[in-house]
Amino acid sequence: MTTTTIAVIGAGIGGLAAAAALHRRGIDVHVYERGDTLREQGVGMHLGPNGTRLLTRMGLAGQLARKAVRPEALEVRAFHDGSTVARQEMGAAWEERFGAPYLTVHRGDLHRMLASLLPAERVHTGRELTGYEESAKGVTLRFAGGTVTRASALIGADGVHSLVRRRPAGPERPVYSGNCALRGLVDAAALPDLDPALMYMFAGPAGRVLLYPVSGGRQFTYVAVTPAPEGPDESWTSAAGPADLDAALAGWAPQVRALVGAARDVRRWALYDRAPLERWSTARTTLLGDAAHPMLPHHGQGANQAIEDGVALAICLKEEASGAAGIAAALRRYEATRRPHTTRVQLGSRDGRPTTTEKRNSSMNTNLGNTGSNNNRNVNNQAADVAWILANDVEANLNDNHVANTLHSNAA
Repeated sequence: MTTTTIAVIGAGIGGLAAAAALHRRGIDVHVYERGDTLREQGVGMHLGPNGTRLLTRMGLAGQLARKAVRPEALEVRAFHDGSTVARQEMGAAWEERFGAPYLTVHRGDLHRMLASLLPAERVHTGRELTGYEESAKGVTLRFAGGTVTRASALIGADGVHSLVRRRPAGPERPVYSGNCALRGLVDAAALPDLDPALMYMFAGPAGRVLLYPVSGGRQFTYVAVTPAPEGPDESWTSAAGPADLDAALAGWAPQVRALVGAARDVRRWALYDRAPLERWSTARTTLLGDAAHPMLPHHGQGANQAIEDGVALAICLKEEASGAAGIAAALRRYEATRRPHTTRVQLGSRDGRPTTTEKRNSSMNTNLGNTGSNNNRNVNNQAADVAWILANDVEANLNDNHVANTLHSNAA
């Protein structure tokens, strides 16, 4: 049996962000990952200013500059002919507005950046949690193979199928959105009609296709969201193929149809979430990221909220007194700060999914019956709807004394 202070279960984006934030503040932390290697599956992801400001303060500005992309604008295109119907300026305008950039990045690149912030001996692979017991003295963790570890607190960052979540959540069923996403990566050179400095959304009668640059602009991530009956598995990495993409994009613009020939590894992601929990924490355990608040991807906030969770948790644990009473108080403060915010984001992400309203409302689908100014007003209003999310600074909200410099001085 070994003893540590904080045990984080799961070495995904949220788990590593939490561990990095804890380690940065001098808190003893160990991460336990069930996989035999430290890697992150998936394709691209969005980093809003609410996330990038925190990552910059962690010291990742240089790596983000090399690997991520700051899209200059989002262009909304008509699905049938690819004509531009609206444009939302981003780039420098959003960085000035929100105090940090909006970036797009490959998940694997961000995962490696976060792992680089931790000493290798703090991350333990091949450790699958099978159970845990909480007592007044701490938490005893039991892993497959018989390994036992004792910690002062247990953080469940073990994803949507979290074992740690089962106790506060009890029996629950995933909530299916009615949509699935086909997604993957393509070389930017295979889409010569699209500028890798921009994001694109092609909005169709019953779905949408989003393309955005990653890997320093060398690749595009594509996500094609379409209605689909609920399948037998809740998976975000099940196999698909170019034929599935071909069928989903029949009749779409040539710029989108080019994906069919360019895509190699196509994955199907069934879009589920969960009902918000009424509580996350006990005196010794809590949740973060998808384990706490799995959300649909339509605001691009899943990873950002997990990063915010990790930083907020680290602040709360650092600023409370040591010992059992201090840990319990820290977890209460963390949940009181984060749960109302993430619940609002989670439910808002449901509102952002494709609906039958899009079928009736052609303002994002064609140029018919709408002027360019109306379309631009529509997309600008959508951006304004999420401005409160992008402007959030979880460290400033918690008055963290360890942020001594501004975002700009850290970036320098």
